Amino acid sequence: MADFLPAYEAMMKNEGGYVLHNVPGDRGGQTYAGIARNMHPNWEGWAAIDRGETPVTEDVRRWYKRNFWDNIQGDALTHQSVAQTIFDFHVNAGRPARILAQIVVDVTPDGAFGPKTVAALNSVDPEKFVLAYALAKIARYRDIVQRDRTQIKFLLGWLNRALKGLV
Repeated sequence: MADFLPAYEAMMKNEGGYVLHNVPGDRGGQTYAGIARNMHPNWEGWAAIDRGETPVTEDVRRWYKRNFWDNIQGDALTHQSVAQTIFDFHVNAGRPARILAQIVVDVTPDGAFGPKTVAALNSVDPEKFVLAYALAKIARYRDIVQRDRTQIKFLLGWLNRALKGLV
């Protein structure tokens, strides 16, 4: 079965680590350790940040496990590379990450990872899935930029993240 901790550590590198960011034009707004205030205003760590404190690393890790890894049934997935790429994109894109994974494995794209989705993901050739999923991510990023040209400044970073580890 896939292991959360290596997936988490790789995702944290992609998110820039345990840093507080305010990037102009970022729809997520203020972000700490990849947790965007605009998308997750009820995260407990915002109270610590507002007091000038640093959130506890273990609390951040538990939050990601509960809100992202568990949503993709990461513990039930056989292939680490499959779980890891879906988890990373889920953190970056939310529900569309689950839908794209379902499209790639040809199950009903409802965004819910039930037994059919898990079985399909566990039966794939992991290398082929990761490549096909990377292409799906790239197409999604292209679509975002085509709809909203202000997002083009993020495109290179998104593409690098989608292609990371493929070669």
